[in-house]
Amino acid sequence: MLHSLAHSLASSTASPLVQVLIIILATFILEDAATVLTAIQVQLQALQPATALIALYCGIVLGDVGLYGLGYLAARWPPARRWVETPERDIQRKWLTQKLFKVVFISRFVPGTRLPLYTACGFFNAGLRTFTLATLAATLIWTTALFALSLRVGNFLLTHLGAWRWAGILGFVLVILIMGRLAARMQKQQGK
Repeated sequence: MLHSLAHSLASSTASPLVQVLIIILATFILEDAATVLTAIQVQLQALQPATALIALYCGIVLGDVGLYGLGYLAARWPPARRWVETPERDIQRKWLTQKLFKVVFISRFVPGTRLPLYTACGFFNAGLRTFTLATLAATLIWTTALFALSLRVGNFLLTHLGAWRWAGILGFVLVILIMGRLAARMQKQQGK
């Protein structure tokens, strides 16, 4: 995936629209890896920083809204409605709606929480506008920070590793992914 994304972005330098579409699609697969690799492409001067960040923001927010939409659609599917039809459902919806911005914003920074929370937001129809604003605000902070870190690390790897630079970049992406998984696992164990 790493080499194919990098190759696709490098070969599409003549068309910013194609670059944007590749980045958006990549965020649907692994958004942190897409962020790192997009920053590397900026370091290689195959991509403009503004184009890269806008594409990352759009892809991540579209993916988050897509998860909301899946939850919304699931709520309209009779077996799913029966599964969640409980007296507490209205209480859960009210709580989530009241705290929606804060909960969605914080979940961007807590690994493993987005999929269940974002689909639950859609399932309970907890306010798409507030949801979208919260995910946009959190994405601007998180993605910008990861992008800036990736620019720095990418610059070091590209400058100092020569022929081994892609091995170093792969290692960096793996570290980011493993750290997220470990944080999610630790969070899950603390919740037990």
